Amino acid sequence: MGQLDGKVAWVTGAGSGIGKAAAIALARDGASVVLTGRRKAPLDTLAAELKREGAVALVKAGDLARSKSAQRIADAIVAKYGRIDILVNNAGLNIAKRNWRDLEPDGADAVMQINLSGAFYCVLAALPVMREQGDGVLIHVSSMAGRFVGPLTGPAYVASKHGVVAMSHSINCEECVNGIRSTVICPGEVATPILDQRLVPVTKAQRAKMLQSEDVGDLIRYVAGLPKHMCMNEVLVTPTFNRSYVVALKQAHVKL
Repeated sequence: MGQLDGKVAWVTGAGSGIGKAAAIALARDGASVVLTGRRKAPLDTLAAELKREGAVALVKAGDLARSKSAQRIADAIVAKYGRIDILVNNAGLNIAKRNWRDLEPDGADAVMQINLSGAFYCVLAALPVMREQGDGVLIHVSSMAGRFVGPLTGPAYVASKHGVVAMSHSINCEECVNGIRSTVICPGEVATPILDQRLVPVTKAQRAKMLQSEDVGDLIRYVAGLPKHMCMNEVLVTPTFNRSYVVALKQAHVKL
């Protein structure tokens, strides 16, 4: 018996990285998982893997930059399962031409549409279902860039992830009276495919010292299993070997 038996979890960005790890962790703890992403093939592969383990997995692909996609998927989940207990808002991207000197409108739009607007669309689709249930957990994957402004990830990513943090807290402001809890997770560097968009390549050795997708996936599973009377509003988590601290130590001429 899993802690999440009978629960239905909708995971966006489930084809790789944190989303995939979260879907696996939730399914192994008993939840029926609905897998969403723009590319159907990796979702089908993951669903097949989970089903071989005896888990329940459903693929609902879609481009969450389009508001109708989120509503269509939410409607399909309710039609099949009758409920949505957990929303993991993880879909996100960044671009190579990210800094102000290189940023173009189309690039900024792409980042904002997926990272922020897509998250909003999923919340808007899930909240009415959760209100009717009088219960529900929304877990949003933001970033350290959603709490601290810096040049590494670019202004569009920083702005979008700050928006996700504000969105999550605003949900608790209004929906706490309806038994709904919203958690925003702000990870530092995580070894996911999004690192491939970094202007300076990240080595295999550097990735090994970062947070791993499975670390954040297990954290998501933990938050999803918290009792209804408890809301974990925000989580900030970093690698022990925090490269931003290491840079600061070197600048301060601290012997390492």
